[in-house]
Amino acid sequence: MKRVTRTLLLTLAGLPALEANDLVDKDSPFYYDWESLQLGGMIVGGLLCIAGILIALSGKCKCKYNKKHSLLPERATPLITPGSASTC
Repeated sequence: MKRVTRTLLLTLAGLPALEANDLVDKDSPFYYDWESLQLGGMIVGGLLCIAGILIALSGKCKCKYNKKHSLLPERATPLITPGSASTC
C-alpha cells in the first residue's frame, strides 16, 4: 500500500512538469524581466544615495548638538514645589 501511495504522489507531483511546454511564457502576467528590474532598482538606489549625501552636505540639515557640553548635568526644575502638593 505504501508503494502504491508513493508512486501515485510522485506521478501527481510530476504532472505539471510534463505539461509545461515552454518554461518562459512571456505572455504570462507573472513573467518578470529580472534584468530590467534589477537595473531599475540599482539606478533608484544610487539616486537616493546621492540625494542623501547632497542633503547631508548642503548645510540645510543643521546639527542640534552644537552646544558646548559640560560634564555636570543642568539643574533640573523640581516637579513638586513646596506648598503645591496638598494632602486631603
